Amino acid sequence: MTWVVGDIQGCYKPFRELLEKIEFNPKKDTLWLVGDLVNRGKGSLEVLEYLYSIRKSVKIVLGNHDIALIAVYFGLKKSNPTIDPILNSPDREKLISWLREQPFLHIDYKLGYAMAHAGVAPNIELGAAKYYSDVLQKRLQSKDAKKWLKAMMSKESEYFLPNGSNVELERYFLGSFTRMRYCYRDGHLDFKQKGSPKDLKNSNLYPWFECPTKIKKELKIVFGHWSTLGFLNREDILATDTGCVWNGELTAVSLPDERVVSVKCSDGLDPKKEV
Repeated sequence: MTWVVGDIQGCYKPFRELLEKIEFNPKKDTLWLVGDLVNRGKGSLEVLEYLYSIRKSVKIVLGNHDIALIAVYFGLKKSNPTIDPILNSPDREKLISWLREQPFLHIDYKLGYAMAHAGVAPNIELGAAKYYSDVLQKRLQSKDAKKWLKAMMSKESEYFLPNGSNVELERYFLGSFTRMRYCYRDGHLDFKQKGSPKDLKNSNLYPWFECPTKIKKELKIVFGHWSTLGFLNREDILATDTGCVWNGELTAVSLPDERVVSVKCSDGLDPKKEV
């Protein structure tokens, strides 16, 4: 059995409760994790330690909070109390190195799904997205990863420029894979708007998956990242972030039959502070 699980964000206790509820067995089952494994929740280290222990049974894509952890490790960002235990752990090198090996896009043609933390940009074909996921993955594993990540974080690239520089293209794909929510009609991204589509006041913006000019993908796109969107399942997309860290729920969906199982989270953060 394959199960996809929404953003964990360090909520170790609800995560283990969910695995127990779905009777997950790493010897015969597979977990797909949509990214944002860490940060904000109370058990980020425990989440990574457990996932590393069953790493042969998991498929992970990196989210913006996972990238933030790597940036802290490199000294590019300040730490916070929820990820300090990872950085102070005797296993930090092992865990960070393992994270750096993970992709930004996972594709399974047999199951019929592709998974990325924030989704796949509306004006990008799946083949191009896979190519750039591989590029980003290699960059993050390279000996120049710190320098590369600093360049990626120095500014945003909202436009896909086919003739742009490598830095511009890689910055665009990193942003689209990990931080995308809204876009304009022509497909260029807007990273500032973060709320629910039902509260959207800018009529020029669209959720990326409703972009009028989007390219139809041959696989159903599984993503997280967007807790104010919540759970959404339709023919072309499966949104799985149900706001566990904001005292919402942590959700698992079986693939390909799409049975939904959730657990409540009562030890998260104040949802009024959600961003």
